[in-house]
Amino acid sequence: MTFLERLRALAWFLLAAAWFLFSDLAATRAASGFNAGDLEEPLYRILLLFLLIVGYWAMSRLGQRRMDSGEATALIVRPGWGGEFALGAALGWAGVLACVLPAALIGGLVITAFSNAHQYFVAVLDLIALAAGTLAIEIAFRGYPFLRLVEAMGSGLGAFFMAVVYAIWRTHAAPTTTASVLVSFFLGLVLAIAVLRTRALWVSWGFHFAWIATMSMLFGLPVSGSMSYSPLIVTNAKGPAWITGGLQGPEGSAFAVLVSFLLLFWMVRVTGDLKHKYGFAEIVPGGIPVDLDAASRAQHEAAMGEVAPPQPSLVQILPVQPAAPAPESQSGPAVLSEPSDDAAPPADSEPAPEQKSLSETPPSTSEPQ
Repeated sequence: MTFLERLRALAWFLLAAAWFLFSDLAATRAASGFNAGDLEEPLYRILLLFLLIVGYWAMSRLGQRRMDSGEATALIVRPGWGGEFALGAALGWAGVLACVLPAALIGGLVITAFSNAHQYFVAVLDLIALAAGTLAIEIAFRGYPFLRLVEAMGSGLGAFFMAVVYAIWRTHAAPTTTASVLVSFFLGLVLAIAVLRTRALWVSWGFHFAWIATMSMLFGLPVSGSMSYSPLIVTNAKGPAWITGGLQGPEGSAFAVLVSFLLLFWMVRVTGDLKHKYGFAEIVPGGIPVDLDAASRAQHEAAMGEVAPPQPSLVQILPVQPAAPAPESQSGPAVLSEPSDDAAPPADSEPAPEQKSLSETPPSTSEPQ
């Protein structure tokens, strides 16, 4: 890409980032204005998701001339997208389990469960909010803005820069630690790698959803210092902060830093087949368009059709020139003339001595000495 094209892509990235901030503010105010109680959180997430999809589709249509909303948001519906989501979810669940298991074995977990009907209803609403919220965040940080940033800066630098922005955004609202910032940064890289290798958001969305759902809804632990989910289970981890993470939850522990770093390599490994299938840029044809089918059809019809006989060509007959007699050679053999009928050879003539056959020569009678 030329410098002007990169500058143009960077401008679209900045516009997309501004649209995300506006959409977040608009969705928050609209959801709070309904006074919906338990429905406020899922309503806010759904409104945010809707505004992001519509806004990024409009930007993609104006800036990149793309009509499909899936290409604008990287939510490309293709065969096997459910399996890609499940692959990311399995990896996210395994990562959380690796972070929580040391705290459970070394320190211990104190679990409090709630089982009334209202809590189950709120749990369903939280799952809806979690699914819509994680998808909205993936579209904002790994969708249209991220793709424009990659065009402007390249895939490596773009992934690094977006991971830094994601870590700042994820940890700015609550008291944070160095470990939680590093975990957020590594998770941002993991999710960016998933998008770059698969050219879609399905794996990254599945990972993000499973990471938060497992940590908050299944184990009842804080996520980045927040307890916005899990009305059924509340868990308190016992032990030193470098094992449990303290108020930050498992993401603030030393084990989480190690696990999130190792997830970089695991994400590369599990997306190998998807990269081979989808990870290469589309080949754009160039040159003069040629209809190969029409050309081959015309060639076949020409070969199988009736061939007209060739027109006879005119031949000019020239007079034959008489051949000149060959000169007689003085040193060559004498030409024998045919004998006339009147001259006949005598009957009792004998052949010359030179013409006698060697077989008539008498054999020698001498014996070897």
